[in-house]
Amino acid sequence: MIYLKTSEEIELLRESNMLVGKTLGELAKIIKPGVSTLELDKLAEEFIRDNGAEPGFLGYGGFPNTLCISCNDQVVHGIPSSYVLKEGDVVSIDCGVYKNKYHGDSAYTFAVGEIDPEVQKLLNATKESLYKGIENAIEGKRIGDVGFAVQHHAESQGFSVVRELVGHGVGRDLHEDPQVPNYGRRGQGVKLKAGMVIAIEPMINLGKRHVIQAEDGWTIITRDNKPSAHFEHTVAIGKGNADILSSFKFVEEALNKN
Repeated sequence: MIYLKTSEEIELLRESNMLVGKTLGELAKIIKPGVSTLELDKLAEEFIRDNGAEPGFLGYGGFPNTLCISCNDQVVHGIPSSYVLKEGDVVSIDCGVYKNKYHGDSAYTFAVGEIDPEVQKLLNATKESLYKGIENAIEGKRIGDVGFAVQHHAESQGFSVVRELVGHGVGRDLHEDPQVPNYGRRGQGVKLKAGMVIAIEPMINLGKRHVIQAEDGWTIITRDNKPSAHFEHTVAIGKGNADILSSFKFVEEALNKN
C-alpha cells in the first residue's frame, strides 16, 4: 500500500528531514582522525533529543544505536563502536529522526582527511547519481526511471550498483512502499504520483557489486573488501520537479569551514 501524503504531512516530513540534515551538519564539524564512531553516535542522539525528537533508527528492528556508521568496505547498517577514524577512511553516516509522528532519513559519505583519488571519484559519482535519480522523481515518471538514472551514471563512471538494498517510501513508518531500487529500466515499475514521499539512496561500490552480511547480523560489506559510498535524500514527488525534504546544506557549510 502506497500512502499519498497531504501538503500538511509533507511539511511535517520536511521538519523531520531537516533535523536529520542539521544532525549530519553537527557531525561534519567533528569528523576527523582520532574520533570514534561511538562518539559520533552519542553526539547525534543528544542533538536529536535536544531538538524535541527521537532517533528514528534506535531500536528499529532491534538496531542498537542512533546512527548507521559504515566505514570503507562497509556499505550500510554499520554499528557504531570504539573504532577510531583514521586518515584516508571514508565513512557513510545514515541518520533517522522521528518527530511529530513522521520520519526523516538521509545519509552522507564523508572523507576523513586525505583519501585516495579513486575513492574520491567514487564519492563524487555516488552523490551525482543521487541527484540524477532525484531529477526523475516527478509525477508521471516511474520507479524504473529513477533507478535507471542512478545506475547509468554510476556504471558510466566505472562503478557498480548494490542490488540487495534499495530505497523506500517514508512517512509515519520509516520504511513504506514503494521500494526504490538503484537500478532499473526506464518506463518500468510503479508510476510516481504527487504526494508520494520516497528515500532515494544509491549504494555504489568501487569494485564489484556483490555484498555479504557481517557476523553482527547488521553490517553489509563488499565481498571484495573494496570501498563503498552511500548518499540519501528523502524527496516528495513533484509535478515539475522533486521537492527534496532533507538537506546537505548543513554538512557542506561545516565541511567548507574545516
